Amino acid sequence: MIYREHYIESIRDFYDSDLIKIITGIRRCGKSIVLEQIQEEIKKKTDNVIYLNFEEKRTRNLFPTADALIKYVEEKRNDGKCYVFLDEVQVLDDWQDACKTLRLYNNSIFITGSNSKLLSKEFTKELSGRYVSFRIRPFVYKEILEYTRQLGKKCSVLDYLIWGGFPKRFEFNSEEATIRYLTDLDDTIVINDLINRYKIRKEDLFKKIVNFILLSNSRVISSKSICKYIKDGHESCSINTVIKYLGYLEEAYVIEKISPYSAKAKKKLEYYYKIYDADVAFNSIRCVDNRYDLSHNLENIVYNELIYMGYQVCVFNNSGREIDFLASKNNKQYYVQVAYSVVEDKAYDREFSAFKNLDNLSQKIIITMDDIDYSTSTVKHIRFQDFLLMDSLDD
Repeated sequence: MIYREHYIESIRDFYDSDLIKIITGIRRCGKSIVLEQIQEEIKKKTDNVIYLNFEEKRTRNLFPTADALIKYVEEKRNDGKCYVFLDEVQVLDDWQDACKTLRLYNNSIFITGSNSKLLSKEFTKELSGRYVSFRIRPFVYKEILEYTRQLGKKCSVLDYLIWGGFPKRFEFNSEEATIRYLTDLDDTIVINDLINRYKIRKEDLFKKIVNFILLSNSRVISSKSICKYIKDGHESCSINTVIKYLGYLEEAYVIEKISPYSAKAKKKLEYYYKIYDADVAFNSIRCVDNRYDLSHNLENIVYNELIYMGYQVCVFNNSGREIDFLASKNNKQYYVQVAYSVVEDKAYDREFSAFKNLDNLSQKIIITMDDIDYSTSTVKHIRFQDFLLMDSLDD
């Protein structure tokens, strides 16, 4: 497995801190690997390390309560600073109480989890000022290239556009095996985990809503429009149910919602939003007859890559013209438009007109799959293949 320095470098400054280090992200994105790599670094200077994996039934049985975990650590640790790693600890009841107690006794606590309730308002209020969080994501393309080189394989841009960046999938040699793995992963993460966790009784309705949402990546939608889609299929549904199910998907890091920002109103428009899948595989495995949604997956991947680069993003409403992203970092802003191609005149006019009447204080960028350079005096064109290798929009 590749060394994920991009994430570890931001965690390294907190190795000896008494703050609880919370490492979150969707299942199978590589959190446990990052945790192992941190352990290996720390073991170079001390053997006062304790690791427990709560995905293992044996571990869960050993620690039915927070008190049992506290007692175990105190018995096993050596004198001096002890580094305690708790993988997928959210399955332990009152795990936060154990962490709060252990950090008081010269223990440096690292925990992972696949549920954003680790960072719920109740928890953050209870641990105010006592934790720091880090989000891990599936591979971006630069990481894929490094990992596939390690495996003696290759991964094309098209392959990434369709099947995304879940690390384990690159170990398989056929598309059939890849699809099988991703489908099983989807069943586990999106369906079984959430249905069981939230005791969802209307399973068929939940699956229909989830399928619609994950196939609607990179589109502007609202809870009302999702509800209408379900009702048009002659099934009862309420807006509150849609909102609840959207929340479940967000809590499991399956999707992210971003709201448009209106230049005219100078505020975010909260009543509708864009959905981005944590990985475009969630869209592709739901497609039939190889009719993959490359144009929307392209935009979804640009979103994921921009977040990886450290940008804050929102959709920008330029007086009725939608610009896919307003990306901000280090007091600099970039207007970013994404299109599969602008070869046709109609597509060219539509995409470039989105920048109309914007001042030149912020860089205007359009990203496409086209090989021809369509840059103008005011708009920079970046080939998607080149964008995937960039570390920032200034490269």
